[in-house]
Amino acid sequence: MLIGYARVSKGDDQSDALQLRALGEAGCERVFTEAASGGRWDRPELLRLLDHLRPGDEVVVWKLDRLSRSMKDVIHLMERIGKAGAGFRSLTEAIETTSPAGRMLLHMVGAFAEFERAMIQQRTNAGLAAARAEGRIGGRRKSLDAAKRREIAESVLSGRKTGAEMARLYDISQPTVSRIVAAHRAALLADQP
Repeated sequence: MLIGYARVSKGDDQSDALQLRALGEAGCERVFTEAASGGRWDRPELLRLLDHLRPGDEVVVWKLDRLSRSMKDVIHLMERIGKAGAGFRSLTEAIETTSPAGRMLLHMVGAFAEFERAMIQQRTNAGLAAARAEGRIGGRRKSLDAAKRREIAESVLSGRKTGAEMARLYDISQPTVSRIVAAHRAALLADQP
């Protein structure tokens, strides 16, 4: 039986329609669909698919990266598919694991994908280091200036206001108030001889 697996990243506005159409045209009798990151292992539909496999089945995906974004994970998944007596096929890359040549091609494509991911991460880290060297710091800007942060901390520490009251007054969360108070308290302790 041909069993399809379609995945889109969670939180994206992606549609799995293209994948589902391709899997249907390939003759998949059953398709497991999921909205989850390819780097995660807690994907219930993928686990259900693996449990559903029987000897002679073939897992079909539209692209290899729909299965996983890590070569290590792809190899682990291929081992699980193989232990179930099933095969694997990727439609876009024309990879299948029923022959030695197909298994070799799978390893090569996966290695290139992993290399590309590592290069992207390396370029990202270099860009962040260059930005830091120029004095730019990433992340969200603080919504409160130093005077407001000091007022919040002093009001809570003196007991004039509660953390909840200050959170409502400045339209921030209570955990943010707690962090402001803790940072102020730490700064006061550091200033003491």
